Amino acid sequence: MVAKRKNTEIRIRPAEVGDVAAVLAFWKEAAEGESVSDDVAGVEGLLARDSHALLLAEVDGETAGTVIAGFDGWRCHLYRLAVAPRWRRQGVASALLAAAEERFAGLGGRRADAMVLEENARGRAA
Repeated sequence: MVAKRKNTEIRIRPAEVGDVAAVLAFWKEAAEGESVSDDVAGVEGLLARDSHALLLAEVDGETAGTVIAGFDGWRCHLYRLAVAPRWRRQGVASALLAAAEERFAGLGGRRADAMVLEENARGRAA
């Protein structure tokens, strides 16, 4: 999927196993907090179970953001929505959420929830 936001072309694609190390490094920079699954085994396990759940946003080949758009057959779940500081307020999160919504609709998901840290005021507002 390619989205055009604020004169920036944002490419959204599923992560691959070869992206795992870069995604973990990206989360250390861009994501708030840590998860017990923020390791190679956790992310590889996610991709093995659902190869399209972890979505990457790229701008000019650079990772600009991520979101995990998981579906358990009953409910859709959003995790790890993170945008690199230099790409914030440029439509990256909106493009990721639109891609997640498209994925959920294609899977037949009708309800969604999001895990948001209590102190993340911007995330709670979204």
